[in-house]
Amino acid sequence: MDDGVKTKTHCPYCALQCGMEIGPELAIQPRTDIPANASGALCQKGWTAGELLTNGERLTTPLLHGEPAEWDVALDYVASRLSAIRAEHGPDAVAVFGGGGLTNEKAYTLGKFARVALGTSQIDYNGRFCMSSAAAASIKAFGMDRGMPFPITDLAEADIVLLAGGNVAETMPPFVRHLSGPRVIVIDPRRTQTAKLAWLHLQPTPGTDLALALGLLHMVIAEELVDEEYVAARTTGFDEVRTSLAAWWPERVERITGVPVYRMRQAVRAMAAARKAYILTGRGAEQHAKGTDTVTAFINLALALGLPGRHGSGYGCVTGQGNGQGGREHGQKADQLPGYRKIDDPAAREHVAGVWGVPAESLPGPGRSAYELLDALGTPGGPRAMLLFGSNPVISAPAAEHVAERIASLDLLVTCDFVMSETAAMADVVFPVTQWAEETGTMTNLEGRVLLRNRAAAPPEGVRSDLDVLAGLAERLGHRLETEPAAVFDELRRASKGGPADYSGITYERITEEKGVFWPCPSTEHPGTPRPFLDSFATPDGRARLVPVQHRPAAEETDADYPVYLSTGRVLAHYQSGAQTRRIASLVKAAPEPYVEIHPDLAEQLDIAAGDVVRVSSRRGEAKAVARISDAIRRDTVFMPFHWEGANRLTNPALDPTSKMPEFKVCAVRVERDS
Repeated sequence: MDDGVKTKTHCPYCALQCGMEIGPELAIQPRTDIPANASGALCQKGWTAGELLTNGERLTTPLLHGEPAEWDVALDYVASRLSAIRAEHGPDAVAVFGGGGLTNEKAYTLGKFARVALGTSQIDYNGRFCMSSAAAASIKAFGMDRGMPFPITDLAEADIVLLAGGNVAETMPPFVRHLSGPRVIVIDPRRTQTAKLAWLHLQPTPGTDLALALGLLHMVIAEELVDEEYVAARTTGFDEVRTSLAAWWPERVERITGVPVYRMRQAVRAMAAARKAYILTGRGAEQHAKGTDTVTAFINLALALGLPGRHGSGYGCVTGQGNGQGGREHGQKADQLPGYRKIDDPAAREHVAGVWGVPAESLPGPGRSAYELLDALGTPGGPRAMLLFGSNPVISAPAAEHVAERIASLDLLVTCDFVMSETAAMADVVFPVTQWAEETGTMTNLEGRVLLRNRAAAPPEGVRSDLDVLAGLAERLGHRLETEPAAVFDELRRASKGGPADYSGITYERITEEKGVFWPCPSTEHPGTPRPFLDSFATPDGRARLVPVQHRPAAEETDADYPVYLSTGRVLAHYQSGAQTRRIASLVKAAPEPYVEIHPDLAEQLDIAAGDVVRVSSRRGEAKAVARISDAIRRDTVFMPFHWEGANRLTNPALDPTSKMPEFKVCAVRVERDS
C-alpha cells in the first residue's frame, strides 16, 4: 500500500458488508457512501479487522503432515492423492466443502473445480447451516430467493418491523440504525439486546415459532384484517391456508408458545394498521428441522397483510454470513449451478457446460447436503477425501464431536486457512491463503447488492489466494482455471446469464461507480433490480404462493433426563466459529470465554451461582462453561454462544426435510454444577 493512499473496500464479517477505507498502517475508517453503514458506523469487529492481517498466528507456508513444505511439493502431493483416491473409489470419493464468506469468484471457481476437475457431486458449504430454510421458503412463495428483496434503507420509512429470531443489535450492530424509525416487534426466547430496543417482545418457548406464526395469521383472518384486494390480485393458495388454520385459535397457541394472547393481538393489530410494514426472519426462526415451514408461515402472514411486492413493505431474510447471499447463488451448493440454476435442469446444464467448455453429460448430478456430507465422510460409499475452504466444521457443525470423528476417518483432509483453526489442525495438508484485504473480489450483501472488495495490502510472503490453490490443483489434474478475480468474474457473468441470479450486466466498473449493483441485472444497460417484486413475483403466473403448513414439536423434546431447552447464538464481539475473532486481543478481552446463560429461578433450583462452572449435557455430548445468571432467558431454557468449542457438541443434527438445515436452535439438555 502506498503511503497516504486509502483503499475503499468492505468489512470481512457479516452480510451487511459495511463500507470501509483502509489507510496506511492498515488503519480503518468507515465509508459513508455505502447504504448499509452510510451513517459512518462500524461494529467493534469491523474497527479491529485490520488486526487479522498482521496476526502473529498467521500461516505463511504450506504444511504437509504438520511440517513446512514447498508449495509445489504440497500441491503435487494433494493432486497425486486425489488422483489415486478417485481412481480406486470413483469421483464421489472426493468431497469439497465451501464457505459463506468466500467471494463470488471463489465460490464460483470452487463449484467449477468440483464438477469439472474432480467430477464429484459431493460439494456443499456452511451456508447450508445459515440461510437455507429461508431460501427454500422464498423460492416456494416468490419463485426466487434474494434475502431482502429491497434496499435496507427502506426499513427506516416503515411504521412496523417484525423481526422473528434475529438479534441484529449484536450480530450486525449498524443494522439497528435502520430501525430507528419504525416500531419494532421482536420474537425471541431471550430478551436480547435487540429485544430490549423493541416496542414489543414476544418470548416463545424454543421451537414454537411456527405455532406462533400460525396463531398470528389465524388472528388476522378472525379479525378481518386480511388485505383481500391484494390477496385476490397478487397471490394464490389463500383459501387452502385459511382452511388449514382452523385449529390454531389464540388460546391454544398461547398454551404451546407461552406468548399471551393479548400480546399476539397487539402485534397483529399494529401490523395491520401500519401504512408500511416488514416481516424479517433470522436464524432463530430458521435453524430448525421445520425451519422452511416456519419461514413459510411468516411469509403467509406477510402475504395476508399485503406486504411483499409493495414499495415500503415486504418480507425479507436477514442473511448472516458475509457472502451468504452470493455464496448460495453460483455453484457451491450440492444441487446448484451458477446463476442460481438447478443442477438437474437440462437447459441449465447445457448453458453452464457451454461456458465451461465441457459436455453437459459430464457434469455430475446433485450431491449430499452439508451435514449429510460431513456425516458420510469415511463411511462405506462416502467420501474418503475432503478439500475444505473457508469453514471450520469441528466448531460450527451440529453434533460436532461426531463430525470430528468422521473427519478424522478420512484418508485425506486438505484445508485452506489463514490460521490453524480447529479443523485445519486435523488436516494432512494446510495451504496458507490470503485474507479479505489482500485480494480483490465481489460480495453480495443481504440486500442482493453486489459489492467490490478491493485489494488494500500485499499478503505475507509465501501466502497465495484460494483461486491460486484451485488453479494449481486443477492444472495437475489436467484442467485450467482462471486465477485473476476480474477474469473469473467475467466468466461468472457469462455462466449466470439468463439464470434467476443474473449477474451478466454487472461489472467491476459499474460496482465502483454505482456503489453496488442489485441483481438480477441482465445487461450492462440494465439499472439493476433493487425491488424485484413490485410488478410481479418470479413465479410462472407472477403471483406469490401461500402454502399451508402445520406446527410440529421440536425434533427433541425435554424429558426427565434432559429437562431443559438449549438455544445457541452469537455475541457482539465474535463471529461464526471464532477462528478470526478469537485471535483479536480487544475482542477476546470483551468476550474471553463461553458461558451458559441461566434464569435465576433455574439457577436456584440447580444450586448454581454466577461464575460457577456448569456442565451441560445432551444425547450427543457435553460442554462446560461458566454460569451467567440473567432473567433475560426463559426459566425452561439456557443459552450458549457457539463461537467456542462446546456448544455444538450438544446441538441436534435433525434436518429440515426441504432445506436440510440442522436444528441448531433447540435441543434437550441437562444442566449441572460441575463438581
